[in-house]
Amino acid sequence: MHTLYDSDTFSVTHLAAIEPDEALTSLGGTGTPAERPVLLRHGFEIVDKRSGKELYLDGSWAELFQQRIAAWQVNTPTEEEVEDTLAQYAELAQTPLTIH
Repeated sequence: MHTLYDSDTFSVTHLAAIEPDEALTSLGGTGTPAERPVLLRHGFEIVDKRSGKELYLDGSWAELFQQRIAAWQVNTPTEEEVEDTLAQYAELAQTPLTIH
């Protein structure tokens, strides 16, 4: 888990996938499916601190967000551009942080 961005209004965390072989090694288990972690692909958690809600992106949404991050690494955006982009994603947020 890596925090990619943290401001007064938003927080973005990347939750990296754990490869099944790596998971079994780290668990020290027998390799039964019940011992494998649920997160087998990466995702991003976007927290809107203003509304107290969070959004988890995985699958194709995570891939699109990853492309956005890659573009930001090439052309460094302003803080306002980052905040505007995160605000667009935050409109989809439904999960209150109290449940989180």
